[in-house]
Order: sequence, then C-alpha cells, then structure tokens
Amino acid sequence: MESLFVNELSKCVRCAGCKANCPTYDEDSTESMGARGRIALLGAFSSGKIKPSAILNDTIFSCTLCGACAGLCPPGVDIKEVIYHGRRLLKKTDKKRKYLRFFTNFYTKRPQLSFKLLSLTQHFLFPYLHKKGILSFRPELPERLFKDDHHVYTVSKKKGRIAIFTGCAVNFLFPHLGETLISVLHRLGYEVILPVGEVCCGIPLRSLGLEEEARELAKKNCGIFSKLNVEAVLSLCPTCTLAMKIDYPKLIGEGINNAMDISEFFTEKTGLSFFTYPVSDLTKVIYHDPCHLKYGLGVTKEPRKIIEHIGLDLLKTTGEKCCGFAGTFCLSYRDLSKSLLMKCVKEYSETAAEAVVTSCPGCMIQLSKESSDKPVLHLIEVIEDAMIPKN
Repeated sequence: MESLFVNELSKCVRCAGCKANCPTYDEDSTESMGARGRIALLGAFSSGKIKPSAILNDTIFSCTLCGACAGLCPPGVDIKEVIYHGRRLLKKTDKKRKYLRFFTNFYTKRPQLSFKLLSLTQHFLFPYLHKKGILSFRPELPERLFKDDHHVYTVSKKKGRIAIFTGCAVNFLFPHLGETLISVLHRLGYEVILPVGEVCCGIPLRSLGLEEEARELAKKNCGIFSKLNVEAVLSLCPTCTLAMKIDYPKLIGEGINNAMDISEFFTEKTGLSFFTYPVSDLTKVIYHDPCHLKYGLGVTKEPRKIIEHIGLDLLKTTGEKCCGFAGTFCLSYRDLSKSLLMKCVKEYSETAAEAVVTSCPGCMIQLSKESSDKPVLHLIEVIEDAMIPKN
C-alpha cells in the first residue's frame, strides 16, 4: 500500500490540469487548495520533508473528493486514492475531526441504535448543534428506518429480480425514496430484495482516514450482494454505487459488478418503454449533477434523457458546480461548503425552473438548505409521478 502511494505521488508532473474543475480551488485559488498542491504536500510528507501539522491536515481534509480532477490528469494519477491514503496516515494527528470520527464509526457499526438515540434526542440536540455552528441545517428524522430486516417484495408476473442497496441517507432520512423505488420497480414487474446484513458503503469512514474500518464494511457488503442472483444492485445514492463498483476493487480486490445507478438501469434495461403516462405535474426543471455520478461513474446523459422523455422542459445551466455537501466535508468546512452551495442556488434561482431534480440524497440535503422557492426532488420521485395516471 505504501509503495503504491509513493508511486502515484511520483507520477505527478505538476502540469496543473487537475485544477481546472476543482471546487475548492475555485473558492480559494491558493496552490494548496487544488489537487496539485495537495499532492505536492503529501509528497513532501511521505519523504519526511515536512511533518504532520494542523495546517497540513486541514489542507488534505479540505478536498471534497468529488473526482473532478481525475479525468484531467495526463499521467493518470489516482488522485482520490492518494488523498484517501494521505488521510489514513494523518488521522492520528488530526484532532479537529476526532469526535466526528468517533460518531461516524459508531453509527456505521450500530445504525439502529444510533437512529433510536437520535430520535429521542433530536428535538434539543439538533437545535443545540445548529446554534453552536456544528450543523448548518436541522435534520428531520422520519418515524422509522426504511430497512431494518430482510425483505422480499414479490410480484405476480415476475420480469426479473433486483436488489436495493439502501445506503445511510435513504435509511435514516429519506425512507420515502426507497419506498418509491420499490413502487416503480413493482410497476415494471421486478421482484425486489432488501438483503439482511447490509452496512454503510464505507465512504464516510474513508473520507475521515478510517481505512481499515471501511475495508471491513466493504467485505461485508461484497459478501452479501455478490452472492445474490439478481439482475442489478440499485442504489439511490451515487456515492454508494461508486463505492461498490469502483472503490471496492481498489480497497479489497473485488467489487459488486452489477451495481448500477437507477438512471442507467431504466434507460439501458427498459428502454423507457414503461412510461404509459409520460406527463408530469411539473413543466420546467433543472437537473443538478451529483459529483460522484458525473465524475466517478460517468453518468450524465441518462438522467436528462429520462427527464426529457417524461415531457419536461429541461432548462440548461451555465456551470457544472459542486453543491458543497461532500459528506463529512460540509461539517468540517461549513463556510466553504456554504459558499459552494450559494453559487448553485444563485444560478438556479434566476431560472424559470419550478423544481431542481438531482440523483443524490446528499445533494438534496444541501440544496434544500437554501432553495426555498424551488423544491428539490430525487429523480426517482419524478419517474414515479410520470407513471401515475392523471385524472
């Protein structure tokens, strides 16, 4: 692992191509806030030229891990993996995120207990954290988790079988999205499986330098989902899909190859023939690209194809902006996160769109903080709405 890290660092030719789409460099154009600067600092750290410090830690942990830089690197440096490894090496000296590591590790291992504790304390805990500036928004927990056991949702005339990877955001905050996905798949004739034993995809842990803990979760998920006889493993969260399909092979040597984003599945497997009622209550919308879906999985056309097939007027935007959520990033770098968010909101609010559509629960959380005049919808909600007969 160490030799691979050093080898990746040595590939960098300092061309600065990686800075072109970097959201943090756009906000703060100092060298250390771009990928090239972070790689140079990690190179100096790995060779012993500099020692761990609060400044070094803040620089390395301030990367959003969006992946916008990866496709721009001529020598092919795996920049995200370099950042992940750098964070693993720096975690012991990184005091700023000490408690964030503890709580993230706790909830990924004990999701049901965590949900119960948060449900009991949310009415005074969340306002307190918001007042102290630790949370920039006040989460609202649903009455129950989306998934708490093994479930098989059968259909009378089965076309195929699909497994759903729930993910933490859908399980904790947006259970209605999971229910909507099941409803859509049922209408298409698919049996749906929610297997027992699924754990967090591990990306929140990796982002905090907890590599070994993330590796254990990856092994558990691969052990469960790779054995299922299903046509696809669908997730409503691009980060989860990216983890299963791209990150797991690097982390543990194997991945979940049939993991897919829902827009890929619906366009490639069904040909969009399922829209018996291709009409929606909406008329004009904007689509917001989640970073991990766009840069990590290369999926940009499919969501737009679905939206346009439904009959919506898809308005174009001038920029390709990160909303600033980026998982634990929005908790550690609140000002930077809000600055990125406001750029998106400003542009979207100036359009005639009636709603913002995205494919990521994290983007929904972030954009909803400031998009008071436009609802923020997940693509699966738009799809279901178009499948329901209108009077």
